[in-house]
Amino acid sequence: MYAMRLLAPHTPLQWTELPDPTPGPGQIRVKVGACGVCRTDLHVVDADLPFPGHALTPGHEIVGRIDAIGPNVEGLHMGQRVGIPWLGHTCGCCHYCETDHENLCDHPLFTGYTRDGGYATMAVADAHFTFPLPDGDDDVATAPLLCAGLIGWRSLVMAGKEARSIGLYGFGAAAHIIAQVAVWQGRSVYAFTRPGDTKTQEFARSLGCVWAGGSDEMPPEQLDATIIFAPVGALVPAALKAVHKAGRVVCAGIHMSEIPAFSYDLLWEERQIVSVANLTRQDGIDFLELVPRVGIRTTTTPYPLKEANRALDDLRHGRFEGAAVLVP
Repeated sequence: MYAMRLLAPHTPLQWTELPDPTPGPGQIRVKVGACGVCRTDLHVVDADLPFPGHALTPGHEIVGRIDAIGPNVEGLHMGQRVGIPWLGHTCGCCHYCETDHENLCDHPLFTGYTRDGGYATMAVADAHFTFPLPDGDDDVATAPLLCAGLIGWRSLVMAGKEARSIGLYGFGAAAHIIAQVAVWQGRSVYAFTRPGDTKTQEFARSLGCVWAGGSDEMPPEQLDATIIFAPVGALVPAALKAVHKAGRVVCAGIHMSEIPAFSYDLLWEERQIVSVANLTRQDGIDFLELVPRVGIRTTTTPYPLKEANRALDDLRHGRFEGAAVLVP
C-alpha cells in the first residue's frame, strides 16, 4: 500500500510505501475510494494538536470498500461500501462511555491522528466504528459527510430545535453541508465569510441562505443561535453580539485560536457558549439517514493522493469552495 505520511510536525507529508496492513480481531481493512481533507488534518500537520510522537497517516473522512475482515466481525461483508469517521475507538467502560457520551471517552483513538487514517490506498478500522453506506453514490461526494457533515450535524443539534435563525461563521465544508439541512428544516440561515469574500457569499446564497456577509458585519437582525466553524477565537465575541437574549453560540472546531477578553454584557441575559467535541456513532446513524431525505449535495474539489500537501495548503488559504477530497 501507499500513504502520505506525516513524519514530524510542521513538515510536508511524504509519499511512502508500506506493507499491506492486516486487520486484527474486530477490525476491517478498506480499499480507500476517497478521503476528505478536513481542517482537523491541518491542526494535526501544524501541531495545533499535540504531535503523538510517531509517524502517522492523516485523514478521517474515508469512503471505501472492505477487502479484508479480521476475526469476530459480524454484520459486514467483503466488498461492502463503508465510511470511516474521526472517532475510531472508545474504551466502552469509562464514565462517559457508560452514560451515552462516548464522544468524550477517556481513552479514545482517533482516525488519522492516534491511528493511521485515509490519506492512503488502504486503511484499517474497528468494525463497530464504521458506517455502512449505500452503493451507487459517488465516493468523492460522500467523503465530506464523514466529518464535515457529522460535526455540522452535531453542532446544529446543539444549537437547539427552537433556534429558527442560525448564523454560520466560516462557510466551508461543514457549513455548506449543514446549511442545506437547516434550510430543509425551515430555518433561516445567515452565512458569515472572510470579509470581502463575495464569491463565497454568493455560494452561500445559492444554497438557500437568506443573508451572507463578512464576519466583521452584523446580521440584519439578531439571531437565535450561531455556529462557529472557523478556528478563530475572535469570532466568539462577534457571534455573541449577533445573538439575542438566551441565544447560543456553538464552537464547532477541535482547535481555536485564543478568545480575546470581552465585556460581560455580551454574555449576560442568559446567552450561552458551548463547544462540540468529536461525535458519537448515533450522530452518524442519525445524520446519514437524513442525507437522502434532505438531498444534500456536496461541493468538492478532488486532488490525487500524491497532492495531499497542495490540498492542505489550498484549504489553509481558502482557495476552493466546499471540501477538498483526495483520490488514490
